[in-house]
Amino acid sequence: MFRKPAGIGTCPRKKKQRYSMDISRLIRKEIRAQKPYAVEELSCPIKLDANENSYVLPADIRDDLLGRLKNIELNRYPEAGSPTLRARMAAHFDVPAEEIIVGNGSDELIQILCATLAGPSATVLAPFPTFVMYRITALNCGCRVVEVPLDDRFDLDLAAMLAVIRKDQPVLTFLSYPNNPTGNCFDAGKIEEIISASPGVVVVDEAYFPFSRQTFIPMLKKHDNLVILRTLSKLGFAAIRVGFLLGSRTLVGELNKVRLPYNINSLSQIMATCYLDHEQAFEDQSDRVRAGREYLFSRLALMKGIRPLKSAANFLFFCCDFDSYRIYDYLLDQGILIKNFPILGDLRNCMRVTVGNPGENEEFLRALQEFIAKQGV
Repeated sequence: MFRKPAGIGTCPRKKKQRYSMDISRLIRKEIRAQKPYAVEELSCPIKLDANENSYVLPADIRDDLLGRLKNIELNRYPEAGSPTLRARMAAHFDVPAEEIIVGNGSDELIQILCATLAGPSATVLAPFPTFVMYRITALNCGCRVVEVPLDDRFDLDLAAMLAVIRKDQPVLTFLSYPNNPTGNCFDAGKIEEIISASPGVVVVDEAYFPFSRQTFIPMLKKHDNLVILRTLSKLGFAAIRVGFLLGSRTLVGELNKVRLPYNINSLSQIMATCYLDHEQAFEDQSDRVRAGREYLFSRLALMKGIRPLKSAANFLFFCCDFDSYRIYDYLLDQGILIKNFPILGDLRNCMRVTVGNPGENEEFLRALQEFIAKQGV
């Protein structure tokens, strides 16, 4: 039998080199500088921290929904781009279907906008305080964020915003309408001036439209740089994560290049069409929330050391003459969870409470009044 001479046709074994991953080198500095977005995972009987609808689905809508879901072929991919849902929403908004994108909540649509329009050295403009995901998502996409503080009436500082637009030429400007966390609607005239002056896209985020009933959708035909965001999350379908972007056909065509093809699962698409078939029931719930909001405001305005801001959303923002951490902890001990803003720019000891159902609202008011009484005020 032929044997190869030693060393012929064989390679000497090399010692494997082990590499140690340098995370500080691999991760972009703007990502490393951030803290993860904190979502309260506390289990409380009364949860009034996330601006959800506290009213459950009526039984007849739940039964209709279950009937539709059982016909879904779970072994098949969902409709790419949600064409059936987009067609329904186009009729609902009275715009062409080609001017709508469906997103995995408004958060994905904000991400698509930032990924498409932003980039290194690009500027994104937003007021402060506002919805924190504008800033987080823009930074994650590698762009520069400029925040302009609201004025002393919690409205837009128009002169300051226009100055940034002239100097920095932002590719994106985000305006929450009503604003989160303050709850008020910015002056519509100021918003239109910003749209007219902007070289980039201006996003008017109408997540809380069901409670404000104020919209810029009619302005879409006038301004090709205007984008509107809507969501089903606040009116009772937070679990399905469905949002909508309305904009010019040209812009939407470009944004669709960034949108993942199967971004909305089949269950969410079916449930969103169910909303359209039962819209009146959701509007009735929104009316009840609006009534609860006015009741909460009137009661909070009478409490010593509590200064609520008039709201057009499904929550109330208020400042306290007390340590907001102590209020937060006291309410938590009572099984009530609200949002705490101990430091918000120049503001101190502010809080936000979602409008609940009548029983939840009364429990919150009782516990807060009890805390105030114990302070000897």
